Amino acid sequence: MSRWERALDAAGVHDPGLRADYDRQRRQLTRYRREVTVAAGLLLPARTVPHVIAAAAFMHRTDTLLDSGPLAERRTASTRWQHRVTEALATGRTDDPELRPLLHSADAHPVLRDRVPDFLAATDADLDFTGFATEEEYQAYVDGYSLPGFMVIAALLGPDGDQSAYRAACRTYIDAGQRLDFVNDLAEDLADGRLTIPEETLGEHGVTRDDLEQARDLPAVRALLGDLLDRVDRTLAEGRAVVDLVPAAHRPMVRCLIGVDELTSAAARADRGALLRRSASPAKGAALRLLGREYLRARRVRG
Repeated sequence: MSRWERALDAAGVHDPGLRADYDRQRRQLTRYRREVTVAAGLLLPARTVPHVIAAAAFMHRTDTLLDSGPLAERRTASTRWQHRVTEALATGRTDDPELRPLLHSADAHPVLRDRVPDFLAATDADLDFTGFATEEEYQAYVDGYSLPGFMVIAALLGPDGDQSAYRAACRTYIDAGQRLDFVNDLAEDLADGRLTIPEETLGEHGVTRDDLEQARDLPAVRALLGDLLDRVDRTLAEGRAVVDLVPAAHRPMVRCLIGVDELTSAAARADRGALLRRSASPAKGAALRLLGREYLRARRVRG
């Protein structure tokens, strides 16, 4: 029996049809974010892995609807998806193979019944996104969209019972993670007509949108990107407090998530000018060493 099959058993997924639904979502997620499925399978308790896969697959499906096609079509598709998910959660029934795993995981982890609607209610913030005039608007985006989205998966890793302190720590972490994504995906976002750096931050550094769109590797542009990465690193350091708020069995996964962001920030900083053309990725060797360290820690926790 494979590790994945044992995880399905441990998570109480016994119905053949439901197992096939989970398996299909795992394959889909592997094509999109292989590192997530690998890390989850190695670092998390077997009983938790399928639920994290289901939550991540739901997020991927939702993001795909938000990102595909003209705005009017995306808005219509998002509304229909919200209604389908909401009805499924309310009735506990669905014929949609994309939602059956989510319903099963919500039965096992009732916290999902709150986190999923929170995220769906926040999706208009991304559909309506046109850029930020100020840092305050960026922070409102983190509160209104990034955090609700992150909590769909993070809630599965958090403590039982009251998650107020944990959610606050997650908010700090996702502030860093979202800013890092915006800096690292700058070239891709600009190509799609999205400027994700606040206009006031550009002004503080004497940089224009045209400088970024034309990929002008100027000292002011490098200083801007360096300042943003400094903010990322400071906030990531503060966000490490989240590790102590999750059960011991989940800490290797959470440390790995933070570690990958730290490696990505370092890679971006190493060649800031290249961010005007492409995203940075952690060095494979460093990422494998991080995964190996946390895998050994996970094994020790599991005994």
